[in-house]
Amino acid sequence: MIYNLDKINEMAEGDEDFIVSVISVFLEEVPEDLEGLENAIGNKDHENVYKLAHKIKPNVDILGMEQTRDRALEIETLGKNEASMEEIADKFPMLKKDVLQVVAELKKDFDL
Repeated sequence: MIYNLDKINEMAEGDEDFIVSVISVFLEEVPEDLEGLENAIGNKDHENVYKLAHKIKPNVDILGMEQTRDRALEIETLGKNEASMEEIADKFPMLKKDVLQVVAELKKDFDL
């Protein structure tokens, strides 16, 4: 399991509905943002690479996904600095793998 709920549990203060709602938003938004990011990389669109990686970052951070957050930050920075798309494209598969794995785990763990 590459996610942990410590941050969400701390914010929720025992409110299970809050926890499920945060996870539901993650499951709705992050796969869409990930797909958008993949398209932005394919279109060599630095601005949207930056924006989408920036949007993904807090969503993975709240689930305690430190390495995934770091990868999103790297991609965000590379997009902002208009770095080589090849370098960005090289970093994307691990971000995608981590996010998709957590999406599958969350759906299973929370019956969503």
